[in-house]
Amino acid sequence: MILGIDVGGTHTDAVLIDRFRVVKKVKVPTEGENLRASLQEATRSLLDRLSGDAVQRVVMSTTLSTNAIVQNKIDRVGMALLSGPGLAPALMELPENTCLLKGYVNHRGIEISPGDPGEALRIAEVFQAQGITHAGVVGKFSARNPGQEIAVAKALETRELHVSLGHRMSGHLNFPRRIETTYLNEAIGDLYRRFATDVLRFVREQRMTAPIYILKADGGTFDIERSLEFPVQTILSGPAASVMGIMTMTGACEDAIALDIGGTTTDIALFADGVPLFEPFGLTIEGRKTLIRGMRTRSIGIGGDSAVRLQGKTLSIGPDRVGPAAAFGGPLPTPTDAMVVLGLTAIGDGDRAAASLRPLACARRESLAETAAQIFGDTCASIALQVRAFIDEINNQPVYTIHELLEGKQLRPRLLYVVGGPAQPMAAELGRLLECEPRIPAHAEVANAIGAALARTTAELTLLADTERRMLSIAEEGIQLPIPHGFTSSDAIRLGKEKLRAKVLQMGGGEEALAIEVVEVQEFNMVRECSTAGKNIRVKVQIKPGAIAGLMQEAR
Repeated sequence: MILGIDVGGTHTDAVLIDRFRVVKKVKVPTEGENLRASLQEATRSLLDRLSGDAVQRVVMSTTLSTNAIVQNKIDRVGMALLSGPGLAPALMELPENTCLLKGYVNHRGIEISPGDPGEALRIAEVFQAQGITHAGVVGKFSARNPGQEIAVAKALETRELHVSLGHRMSGHLNFPRRIETTYLNEAIGDLYRRFATDVLRFVREQRMTAPIYILKADGGTFDIERSLEFPVQTILSGPAASVMGIMTMTGACEDAIALDIGGTTTDIALFADGVPLFEPFGLTIEGRKTLIRGMRTRSIGIGGDSAVRLQGKTLSIGPDRVGPAAAFGGPLPTPTDAMVVLGLTAIGDGDRAAASLRPLACARRESLAETAAQIFGDTCASIALQVRAFIDEINNQPVYTIHELLEGKQLRPRLLYVVGGPAQPMAAELGRLLECEPRIPAHAEVANAIGAALARTTAELTLLADTERRMLSIAEEGIQLPIPHGFTSSDAIRLGKEKLRAKVLQMGGGEEALAIEVVEVQEFNMVRECSTAGKNIRVKVQIKPGAIAGLMQEAR
């Protein structure tokens, strides 16, 4: 059996899957200050009369990292940069508490200017004096040679700073994105580690022996122990879970829109010819451009529990959530309350929902039903407007899916998949506004938990070989290996596949996750005095997102 759990800001959803069928499911409120209580409540009925050994796999997704960044509830981070010549750091938007260090490695990984250990120690003392306990170290070409980064990190760690290294974040060379990625990895580190500790403690209490995985932004999983080093990989894990859930529950082959309507936000995703769109070079979150590859999604601040207020006589919906719907004892009216009053859903206390809307109706001098209809209509119209803007944006850029680049592709969706708690009452109206056929997959209210449960392990490696120097580096792993002068791109591909296979198995992936593909091969001659001195070889291998198996395809 597989246990899938999605820890959202409003609800925690859990499913128990046996032979790729959902046998039990549950949705409970998330207690942010007592996560273990939410996990225990969510799984109590699922695991009733089952021993912990009955579960062979546990996979979780969470919005914890994303919410912390969006709400700026992150730790202070000191950044130590080895920038060298080129674009002046003053021209870049750098995080606060950034220091520039001596030392420079060129694009081939050759040390041009040595670092100063004493300078690194002085910066560590400055960070310590300012109460900063987290640091990131990033060199411009550290993916080609991480030596200087590692030396600086050793100096910072002597002052009890927790350090993330830029070369471990990605094999891409983009210096500004590497800085932001390293910064965020430390900024959410403590928060994420507390979450992971709670999860591990909960699993032990349930006497489970199954491996525990976390869903990454690219829709793939990795072992929770390994995730402690790379918490930044879990940003936008929640939206990725909904995409994976819809992909496993439907058999779409057309362009489609996918909406996951939650209590706080609505996540928008798009499918091209039935395949989810992807950000291969790096996600952007709160204006921070990273090197974290992931599903191309957009989150908007409107959901079933968005606060509804009156500004003059105009209704304002969201983007904040101040509690549950009034129908469930919340302090303010919400779109959920409007749906209850309109009879579109029978959840909660109808009298409370009506009472919350009555002052708005009186102020607007209209009936209760008219006010409820206006709130419902405005909520759907706002979501539809954002969806259309997202489609227009994508149609003006190259379209990447989890499989490939689609040259010249223009999205023209005709299907709309809606999941989440409010899916049933909202799907028809959203379909009308977007001129799409609305479909609600079976188990739509727990789609994220299903997507997490069935996702397979993903990973990528970038190999850079310099046959003149007889050196090969694997950036993401911080590995440098000697190679013979006659090393070829075929040798690099073979080695890349071997190393990626070992990495995926270490991350907790099984043999079903080992569909390795080569996505990039580049080879350039290096010339010295009119003759070839060697070759510069770049190879990138990956395991792309996908499911270990599809759920039984049902629709309602």
